[in-house]
Amino acid sequence: MVGGVDVPRMRVVVAAAAVAAVLVPVIASGGTSAHEHRHALRRDASRPAVVPPGTALLTVGTATGSPPVHPGFLGLSLEFPAIQAYATSDPQLFEQLVRNLAPGQSPILKIGGDSTDWAWWPVPGMARPPGVRYTLGRRWLGATRRVARALGARLILGIDLEADSTRLAATEARAFLAGIGRQWIDALELGNEPELYPSWGWYRAADGVEIPGRPHSYGFNAYTENYGSVASFLPRLPLAGPAIGAPGWMRHVGQFVTSEPRLSLVTLHRYPLQRCFFPAASPLYPTIHNLLASEASAGLASSVARYASLAHAHGLGLRVDELNSVSCGGAPGVSNTFASALWVLDAAFQMARVGVDGVNIHTFPGATYGLFDFRRLRGIWGALVHPEYYGLMMFAQAAPPRSELLRVSGRFPEGVRAWATRATDARIRVVLINDSSVARAVAVRIPAAGATATLERLTAPGIRATRGVMLGGQTFGARTTTGVLAGAPRRTSVAPARGEYPVILPAASAALLTLQRS
Repeated sequence: MVGGVDVPRMRVVVAAAAVAAVLVPVIASGGTSAHEHRHALRRDASRPAVVPPGTALLTVGTATGSPPVHPGFLGLSLEFPAIQAYATSDPQLFEQLVRNLAPGQSPILKIGGDSTDWAWWPVPGMARPPGVRYTLGRRWLGATRRVARALGARLILGIDLEADSTRLAATEARAFLAGIGRQWIDALELGNEPELYPSWGWYRAADGVEIPGRPHSYGFNAYTENYGSVASFLPRLPLAGPAIGAPGWMRHVGQFVTSEPRLSLVTLHRYPLQRCFFPAASPLYPTIHNLLASEASAGLASSVARYASLAHAHGLGLRVDELNSVSCGGAPGVSNTFASALWVLDAAFQMARVGVDGVNIHTFPGATYGLFDFRRLRGIWGALVHPEYYGLMMFAQAAPPRSELLRVSGRFPEGVRAWATRATDARIRVVLINDSSVARAVAVRIPAAGATATLERLTAPGIRATRGVMLGGQTFGARTTTGVLAGAPRRTSVAPARGEYPVILPAASAALLTLQRS
């Protein structure tokens, strides 16, 4: 593995070295028993830890050459109704949940999704288009403006393209500009997944027949002309696009980049698994096994790598500004389980590895893959924080802004993945993920390192768990009213043995090893 790229589905994992309580009866590492590992890893104040024979050795090396992790790398993708629902339930609670994913940064929020082409700002003298089902107004503007200002957020705002009206698009954009403010708008994104316009119904006729937004002949060339025509009527703000997810259309990204001079950000959508289109036998069908396969993380990132390079060659950024586990809102028993936390932790690193400038995790109230849901109990709002969110929090801790990815090499036990970063604070952080059904013993070698490290775990009752997730011994519990992890932090000190940090990682867990500065 180089910099987290698992070659044939090999992965890396680390776990707390000195906590005997997490050890399982038998550890799959050359047949070494838990008792032998417990004895070998026990230490006192006068002696460093001893790495037992048979432990898999991973070595952290030099920088990978990937771009540093951009500030605001982790963002959210929200539907138009979602931002108002979240922000009017409990604004401070929602804002804290966003801050947790971009600590000390300006978070990037994409507002659009399917509702990009279902929403409008009413146009004087124009009847509401048949595909529009959500009307934007002053309450929506007020809620969005408050969130942007409170967070110092940068917004990517969807503009309805499917209605095919320059008046509608321009009116909507001017309302955003006047009601939210230019300083909070990073870009306007025209349309959402236009490759689906000719095949998906935009609305239903009176007889129940679905009417698509474009004729069957609508292809990428027609879309490019359509985009440019509507863009010419918009206020002078940066533009984003093409907001597509189909591989057949993605191969035309170069053509799109050269056709629109106001383009500042290339945006793509990616989901590793598909609930709507594939049979159960397909590797794209939503199962936990398929979600944890390397194709769902490393493969997903590889599918956009060339477009990140292409965008950068033209002086543009590239964001996967809609990303989650399973398309069509997620799949129960997959998207809402602890497996999604381990997947998203790896997938975010994979995207950074190939040069993606940021990802926006799609969430909306009631979505199976939603990060959180808000409920009111006895007049007080609280949030139910779902497992995937914890995986994102570990990534945020492990990859501070401008971190560089370091190479990780060695003999990886099956089911284990490893990532390493060096941040501007000079600390080296190593993330170890074990998505297998058995514990793994690993030693992490960091040349020239001699300082004691701290180990923090991401755990759950099992890979299929939908609750009981803990990060560093803390949790949001069944309900949080603060958006802050509760409970006493639980971190373990790990002393090196000749520069090697021994760790045991329980089944279905992850860990973050952080070297303190000397």
